[in-house]
Amino acid sequence: MIELQGFGEQIVKGAVTTLQVATLSLATGTILGLCGAMAKLAKSRALNWFANGCTTIVRGVPELLVILILYFGGTVALTALFGRYIEIDAFSAGVFALTVVFGAYASEVCRGAITAVPPGQIEAAYALGLPKRLVWRLVILPQMWRYALPGLGNLWLVLLKDTALVSVVGLDDLMRKASMAAGSTHDPLTFYGTAAALYLLFTSVSLLGLTMLERRVSRGIRFAN
Repeated sequence: MIELQGFGEQIVKGAVTTLQVATLSLATGTILGLCGAMAKLAKSRALNWFANGCTTIVRGVPELLVILILYFGGTVALTALFGRYIEIDAFSAGVFALTVVFGAYASEVCRGAITAVPPGQIEAAYALGLPKRLVWRLVILPQMWRYALPGLGNLWLVLLKDTALVSVVGLDDLMRKASMAAGSTHDPLTFYGTAAALYLLFTSVSLLGLTMLERRVSRGIRFAN
């Protein structure tokens, strides 16, 4: 049994914060990624250029720099906009930064998944007279998730581990709590090892859930292909 020297409750709180940041970033990042994919596939060259430019910039910059730029840059932008000092809290900055990073990578996953939907089904939907919004809602989106799930699952695992970077802006997540406990007790091996075990637990449970989900969405389709 690992002795956490009274820091067990703090480690648990940090783990809960990590999961909150990760799940919120996953939800908002998936929506952002889908919007980015639709912009990349749009007929408008301006939308294509904008979406490709944004994803290229975000994917070409280390995640830590994205977090720092958005955290400090967001404070400067809001201060200039409202004419008084407004500081973005660490939780909001972390979620926003990880949303941008996740969304940039998810846009490529979603773009590939959308193009993988059989074009004949889309053409048939238009031939039936369905409006574009219904074609997306009833034909494209339900099928694209099956193709996008493996890629989004991998991005989720990366996102879980990237939450550790948010501790640099002062968020009391799992990594920061472990670091504070290690500094107070001078026992870094115990607390960093505990943090590593919790991250491994999160990713292992996620892998199990993703495997079950992939099997579910592939039922009745695997052998038809």
